[in-house]
Amino acid sequence: MTRPPTAAQRRVIDAADPVTGRLRGTEAQLAALVKRGLAFRHPRPPHDHFLTPAGHRIREAQTTAPEEPAAAPAAGGVFAARIGGEQDAPKEGPARVREVHSAWQGLLELRRMTNRDGAVDRPCDWERTHLVRAAALALEAAGHRPAGPEPDAPGYRVRATPQPEAVAVHEPDLDALHACGATLEKAGWQVGEHTEPRTRARYLLASPRRM
Repeated sequence: MTRPPTAAQRRVIDAADPVTGRLRGTEAQLAALVKRGLAFRHPRPPHDHFLTPAGHRIREAQTTAPEEPAAAPAAGGVFAARIGGEQDAPKEGPARVREVHSAWQGLLELRRMTNRDGAVDRPCDWERTHLVRAAALALEAAGHRPAGPEPDAPGYRVRATPQPEAVAVHEPDLDALHACGATLEKAGWQVGEHTEPRTRARYLLASPRRM
């Protein structure tokens, strides 16, 4: 069994950028994390260090509850995309716009650094392990409005599904639903429109594109 990180290494992991996984620490700390497979050194200057998927899992285990509630706003000021509905706390105004823009730019940079060909037009491994958060960030960054806590509130709701690598996007306004689909396709997701058998409501099923 792999030895858990030391207290000093865990502090470095916990302090990583929540979106890009960029690390700050001493050379010895960063080298030790690389040796454990929890970080990697980017081959391009300035050769910063970033969390690997295993490092992200350790960080998430320290800062969140189960996987999908992690998409809800987290304590301590850590950025969380709004997924819509009762799990969201209202966040509005110019500060939130700047925060979302910064997170989206960070995610594009993470794509550039971790996709083998440096592509930014398709999702990276982090997005595939944080499907709800990733899809919600793409929607919020494009200006779509998440639903409020009321059951019939307008706006999008992003939810996990039983299908691997797929999320459901609900939006009561059909035009807005189509706009959400266009945004996700532009962000590198494969999107299909479906009908719920019981309610006949339309919804999107979206998966990260691989090629």
